[in-house]
Amino acid sequence: MKFNWTTILELAEKGNLPPTRRVEKTPAQWADQLSPEAYQVTRAHGTERPFSSDMCHRIEPGLYHCVCCDSPLFDGSEKFDSGTGWPSFTHPIEANAIAYKADHSYGMTRIEALCNTCDAHLGHVFPDGPQPTGLRYCMNAVAMVKQTK
Repeated sequence: MKFNWTTILELAEKGNLPPTRRVEKTPAQWADQLSPEAYQVTRAHGTERPFSSDMCHRIEPGLYHCVCCDSPLFDGSEKFDSGTGWPSFTHPIEANAIAYKADHSYGMTRIEALCNTCDAHLGHVFPDGPQPTGLRYCMNAVAMVKQTK
């Protein structure tokens, strides 16, 4: 199922699809498992510097998993170079892979994308992507691990 911007806004406002499974850990457990940068981005809702990863420009086969819980998030066939400095995708691998939350930080409203399994902050979703969805899932590279198929 591919979402459009209206669906994303509805999920952010009314509630997300239930996850396939849940992974919950204490902040100390996450800190022991993750690099300091991955912890800052995924657990403290930070953002990596733009263009800080070569993952932005590499369009190749594979699956992108959550760095925290290893849940599959995106298929490399849906990845595109948005020129923004962060890896971008047109839609998640499964409808319930991503949770959506309205983010009112920095004086604007954006839609935050979270791993629906462990609540890791991944990035944001914007309505300026290519067709067929018109969506741009702008993700932090440090929040994902690329697996080969």
